[in-house]
Amino acid sequence: MPPVTSRRPLLTASFAIYLVLLVWIVMWKLGVPHLGDDGARQLKLVPFVASGGHGGSAPAEVVVNVLLFVPFGLYLGYLRASWPWWRTVLTICGASVAMEVAQYVFAVGSCDVTDVITNTAGGAAGLAAVALIRRSRGISGAVTVRRICLASTALVLAASVAFLASPIRFSGPARPAGCGLQHRGTTETQQVSCALPTDAP
Repeated sequence: MPPVTSRRPLLTASFAIYLVLLVWIVMWKLGVPHLGDDGARQLKLVPFVASGGHGGSAPAEVVVNVLLFVPFGLYLGYLRASWPWWRTVLTICGASVAMEVAQYVFAVGSCDVTDVITNTAGGAAGLAAVALIRRSRGISGAVTVRRICLASTALVLAASVAFLASPIRFSGPARPAGCGLQHRGTTETQQVSCALPTDAP
């Protein structure tokens, strides 16, 4: 069932809020937007496992990357219901690639193939959920999908606020597990850091 026109502005605004949060999370990890130094650029072309001096992907990071893009698939599945599934998946994949390349160009994070794979998988899962809901609920499926979309933006927003209110901060590009987290104390800032093996290729 196509989206109800009167509901589209609200859903479009909610989608826009989600996209702003998504870019902020992916690019700057909810930190202050900035441009990094040339030496901060990192490129990891081998997914999931450690390679080239870069650590393997932490399971928690993989799960977060998948979940973060599920709303992307939900929104496109609803707002662009006429698109074939492959076009929607390619759009999600393209958005992920664009953000990964931007992280490398602006030296604000690690350009990681793992992120593209997990982000695309999350978006595809959201798109599949839309198709499943429509097939099982018929006409009322559109209303259900719309509510889930709005709830997903609210959830991402609430999680972002909770993270900003917490003492945990991410620092710099992605590093091996256990690195790059800051804990803000009342009197000083402590940073958990680690060194890459000296014999790393």
